[in-house]
Amino acid sequence: MGDSSVAGALVPSVPKPEAAPSGDASTAAAATTAALALAEEAGTRAASASPQGPAAEGEGPADRDLLCPICMAVIKDAFLTACGHSFCYMCIVTHLSHKSDCPCCRHYLTKAQLYPNFLLDKVLKKISARQIAKTASPIDQFRYALQQGNEMGVKELDSLMTLIAEKKRQMEQQESETNMQILLVFLHCLRKQKLEELNEIQTDLQYIKEDIGAVERHRLELYRTKERYSTKLRMLLDDPAAQKMWPSPIDKASSLFLPNSRTPLSASCPGSLQNKKLDLKAQVSHQGFQRRDALTCSDPPKSPIQSGNVIARKRRVQAQFNELQEYYLQRRRTGSQSRRQEERDIVAMNREGYHAGLQDFQSVLTTFTRYSRLRVIAELRHGDLFHSANIVSSIEFDRDDELFATAGVSKRIKVFEFSSVVNEPSDVHCPVVEMATRSKLSCLSWNKYSKNVIASSDYEGIVTVWDVQTRQSVMEYEEHEKRAWSVDFSRTEPSMLVSGSDDCKVKVWCTKQEASVINIDMKANICSVKYNPGSSFYVAVGSADHHIHYFDLRNPSAPVHIFGGHKKAVSYVKFLSNNELASASTDSTLRLWDVKDNCPVRTFRGHKNEKNFVGLSVNNEYIACGSETNEVFAYHKAISKPAASHRFVSSDLDDADDDPGSYFISAVCWKSDSPTMLTANSQGTIKVLVLAP
Repeated sequence: MGDSSVAGALVPSVPKPEAAPSGDASTAAAATTAALALAEEAGTRAASASPQGPAAEGEGPADRDLLCPICMAVIKDAFLTACGHSFCYMCIVTHLSHKSDCPCCRHYLTKAQLYPNFLLDKVLKKISARQIAKTASPIDQFRYALQQGNEMGVKELDSLMTLIAEKKRQMEQQESETNMQILLVFLHCLRKQKLEELNEIQTDLQYIKEDIGAVERHRLELYRTKERYSTKLRMLLDDPAAQKMWPSPIDKASSLFLPNSRTPLSASCPGSLQNKKLDLKAQVSHQGFQRRDALTCSDPPKSPIQSGNVIARKRRVQAQFNELQEYYLQRRRTGSQSRRQEERDIVAMNREGYHAGLQDFQSVLTTFTRYSRLRVIAELRHGDLFHSANIVSSIEFDRDDELFATAGVSKRIKVFEFSSVVNEPSDVHCPVVEMATRSKLSCLSWNKYSKNVIASSDYEGIVTVWDVQTRQSVMEYEEHEKRAWSVDFSRTEPSMLVSGSDDCKVKVWCTKQEASVINIDMKANICSVKYNPGSSFYVAVGSADHHIHYFDLRNPSAPVHIFGGHKKAVSYVKFLSNNELASASTDSTLRLWDVKDNCPVRTFRGHKNEKNFVGLSVNNEYIACGSETNEVFAYHKAISKPAASHRFVSSDLDDADDDPGSYFISAVCWKSDSPTMLTANSQGTIKVLVLAP
């Protein structure tokens, strides 16, 4: 058999006959003639094979005859051997470079015994042309015919060009119709959209027109009320009996200049006093005539001079005009779509002529334009001589807003009296109560019923309940396995509190029991927990999974709703009301949610928060948070941009060389619903700030 490891495909081996002498020319010629005949016969069979015949379904005998026995592909550049077999030229040459036999019959063979098979090449070209004719497009066939040099007459070419031109016009017409149809669809959609916008604008304009009329009527009513009071005052000044019962301010002022209080009024300076009365009467009478003239007009007279406060408030409106416009339209549209709201609107309009949505917007506009900055009214340092770590992690007011407590990495809870901090100008204030802890503290929560009870969470996972009066711990809960970030007392059930930890667990405690009463396992770290102020059953949980989980503790197996929108961990959650929830995240945004309708309300941007706990505090109207730029920001809940801000600047010479960017705001807390807040930074500085015009 010999060596069978040859290049190419292997064929069944046959006994090797004796090699024919190379000099036998007659034998070679006979073999060549027989091979040419065989190739011609195979090519004829392949060329005449029908597509529906066996060759079309699989490789028939004719197809196999056209394949190279070495590469098993259609023969390319066919060469015939002396023994009558056809191969690709490159295949047989490569084979003979290693061996000297025919791959098919194993007869002795050399390169000198290879002959071109012109007939087989011609047959293969015809087969290829037929395949192109079957699969190619008419254009390709026509191009192939021209390339092959087929002769065509001028008339035939003219007829063909006319046909092509007609086909071109038909295609262009069809394409134009398609383009017009697409354009028409676009214009119809655009018209529909613009009509909807127009209807919305017309509806908004109707709202605005109604509100302008209501405001003008109310303004005129206020002006007329003012005129009635002025008229009554003038009548009182003209009535002698009323003058005796109700001395005028001028009479009171004149009595200050009398040498003796017992001296009769007429004996002191009768001429001067009488002249002053006459002047006052004349002035009031003149103003009365002017006001009577004004009352005959449809509009009250405009004030020629506006105060600086009014101008500043108008500038704030212009600066946030788009935000205010969006909120106004939102409240106006929402109020008009609810039946209950419409019923309340009728009552409201009967009372003051105002739509309920307009009343709500007026309240927001008044509150928002009232303040533009945060003013410092007091400042103190939280650090001490024995602790270099000064970061304040939490700061909270007590039930009556008389005391506030601070906690942080100094392992101490310090309680200060708010009035003394504000009223006594001193950088260093001593706490009225100070309690030492075993670990760094992360959060504080005052009990809203008992003034002396406060809870804390620390870096060892311990939740502690303290008695501020005795300065001793009342209860210590040690079930958390990792750092506890947050703790909160229930407002409606003073004995209940909730905590969250890095161990991915939320635990509910009762001060009357030593173990947790409810345990909620979650999949990510817990950064913040907060009771709903209107119920002891609902708890909001801010998690490192970028979501807020809202639980009903009566069925804690699954959250009632999951609020998603933040792109990073949710570091704080706070309730503005029973239905409004604010959240802070390290994606540098605050978000406002409606926990009743389970929907987002607004996103607030302006501060920077990418890695630290910077604090979050809320009241009925404003949301305050810190920033990693060492600034504190105040947002109105209806406006997504900051309403005011304040940057902490170190006043100490030792800290003057420090980079301000290395510090950040670490805690904030509003004083109930007042414009006053407490804020602290990582340097240990605590400031009392108030919203100011």
